[in-house]
Amino acid sequence: MEPETIERSASSSRLHMIQRGIVAGLPIMLGYLPIALTYGVLASQTGMTNFELTLMSVLVFAGAAQFLAVGMVATGTGIIEIIIATFVLNFRHFVMSLSFVNRLKTIALRAKLPLTLGLTDETFTMSALYRKEAKETHGGLFYASLILTAYISWVGGSYLGGVLGDIMPSRLSDSMGIALYAMFIGLLIPSVKRNVRIALIAILAMLINFICQTLGMNQGWAIVIGTVVGGFSGIWILDDGEEVEG
Repeated sequence: MEPETIERSASSSRLHMIQRGIVAGLPIMLGYLPIALTYGVLASQTGMTNFELTLMSVLVFAGAAQFLAVGMVATGTGIIEIIIATFVLNFRHFVMSLSFVNRLKTIALRAKLPLTLGLTDETFTMSALYRKEAKETHGGLFYASLILTAYISWVGGSYLGGVLGDIMPSRLSDSMGIALYAMFIGLLIPSVKRNVRIALIAILAMLINFICQTLGMNQGWAIVIGTVVGGFSGIWILDDGEEVEG
């Protein structure tokens, strides 16, 4: 009976950590669903099939990058420019992954590496709020269920948005295009509030983009150059030790 008791206790512990992870991921789910719906509608309006836009969510799982990609697809940008632009935009994920892996020192590496694939700004922030779970038994299940809750809501919301995009009145779906600009403004304003110099970086990136297009450069490459140069300008515009979140 003793081995059965131990096995039952271990199973209960695993289930408890999974349940806690799901609960921790619910706020992210509530935030992701409306944004994912909007992404799905906008992507379908650019001509992407429901399979394509859902597959992008499955493989990319990065809201800002996907909105950027959809906007570039809508303007006929080439695949190379889209890949480079989204890579630059998501480069911060490398830093987040290193921080995440270092924080989960008691969890096996073979478990940590797959978890890094599910990191977004929101899941990374939530995992930082639940640091003590990394030291508990089956802590990896907590973070896995947290990330999967967010991931499933994003992919499911994207699919549903694609379905709605096919049946939604064109006037209403077209008006949702403003969500693309609202999202990036929403990402920028909190950073500007913390440090006004970030606004200078954004303005510089916009000017470079405008100049490149004025000179006849392809819009996709203009976005890439503006993003890269604007990002690197932070080395000189920001003071040493200043951090940019997001």
